[in-house]
Amino acid sequence: MNFDIHDLIAFRAVAELGSFRKAAESIHISQPAFSRRIEKLEQALDAKLLERTTRKVNLTPIGREFDKQLRQILDALDVTLLNIRGVAATRMGEVTVACVPSAVNYFLSDVVKVFHDRYPKTRVRVLDDSGNKVLMAVAEGEADFGLSFTGSQENNIEFTPIFEDRFVAACRKDHALAKLKSVRWSELAEHNYISYSKVSGNRVLLDQALAGLPDQPRSLYETQHGTTMIGLAEAGLGVAAVPAMAMPRKGHPLLVSVPLTEPVVTRTMGLIRRRSGLLTPAAQQLYDLFLKGKRLRKLR
Repeated sequence: MNFDIHDLIAFRAVAELGSFRKAAESIHISQPAFSRRIEKLEQALDAKLLERTTRKVNLTPIGREFDKQLRQILDALDVTLLNIRGVAATRMGEVTVACVPSAVNYFLSDVVKVFHDRYPKTRVRVLDDSGNKVLMAVAEGEADFGLSFTGSQENNIEFTPIFEDRFVAACRKDHALAKLKSVRWSELAEHNYISYSKVSGNRVLLDQALAGLPDQPRSLYETQHGTTMIGLAEAGLGVAAVPAMAMPRKGHPLLVSVPLTEPVVTRTMGLIRRRSGLLTPAAQQLYDLFLKGKRLRKLR
């Protein structure tokens, strides 16, 4: 057939990005040259793979099936090249990671930066969502792997612990609790308390951990994500109980974190992946970096 791997990679780019312009830019060729590659592929296959409008490019039914099979073929090619010549020889196209929001800013970003320095041509997609949705994205194949504190009980999911993350009180430096070495959970009841909403996996974890506590703090504000809670605390609206890894880096001009005690509540952060199937070479490289991520976190 009169097409080559460059034509196939061009098709994968437009299938992923939904735009001839963006796809042409992603593989560093002009748009007319990109269009010729797609036309050449469609002529060789004698099939229409794409429906192009003024705003978007959509896959035809044949195009969707071809894209599904092509991804498997190119991933298999990556594995072969990796075994023969190493990572530098592979396409290294894209990795999709699902991650709970509290781990994005101050942990995932450190690992991805190291990955980008090593493999600058690889595109990394981050699906930042709740623990349950991260688990679903991995289980359904939408993400190559995930970073979360849920999934250890799922039969089809492999959960690899990487570190323990302790809950702390986040407040402004001028807050009454800011100067303390530690704060009891019961003490939070005396202040405006910012908590996770009931749909959050962190809220479920905290409710279970504090079930026997007689003087539980009652929330004045509730949000779904820890980053929003920290924002409210920074605005001086109260004190929030959040995972330590969600806190800004040291030296923040307004915020401090104080360890919470009686009880000490932690969550186990881990990598989750499907038990069946192999990671692509690019995904495996990033996965391995996350396994070493605890050391990166200590160094920052």
